[in-house]
Amino acid sequence: MQAVRTGTEPNIHLNEPVMSLLRLKEPGVWSISPDSTVYEAIEQMAQKQIGALIVLDAGKLQGLVSERDYARKVILQNKHSHETRVREIMTTPALFIKPEDSINECMRMMTSHRVRHLPVLEGERVVGIVSIGDVVNWIIMSHEQTIHQLQSYITGAYPG
Repeated sequence: MQAVRTGTEPNIHLNEPVMSLLRLKEPGVWSISPDSTVYEAIEQMAQKQIGALIVLDAGKLQGLVSERDYARKVILQNKHSHETRVREIMTTPALFIKPEDSINECMRMMTSHRVRHLPVLEGERVVGIVSIGDVVNWIIMSHEQTIHQLQSYITGAYPG
């Protein structure tokens, strides 16, 4: 899911909590069961135009399965996606962030662990997922906001 600009964005800064970023995204989290086939996971990712699915079992986070997992753990190992189960290739334990963690912390985690997706957990409940694309969109909006504020200041429209 991509961040969607609504025109009512908050002040956009990297020290904002991850929840601020989630509010800009379309609601919903796409997930799959660990017992599903890899083919079903890839098919769902293609339909939803996403690069990863959260793996849930009885509502609990079990891991994350991504196109990268498919490429490295199915194709390169000459396995068959119709026969291989998600549990066999998912990344586990899944790294995650909390809604109150900063977007800056989210970026640091993605960079240091070389991951492109992080589930967002409130207690044990998955409340969202943040992708590297979401973070990049947030940074772009932050720069646009800064440019707008500087332009307003230069033209005298900036309050105070």
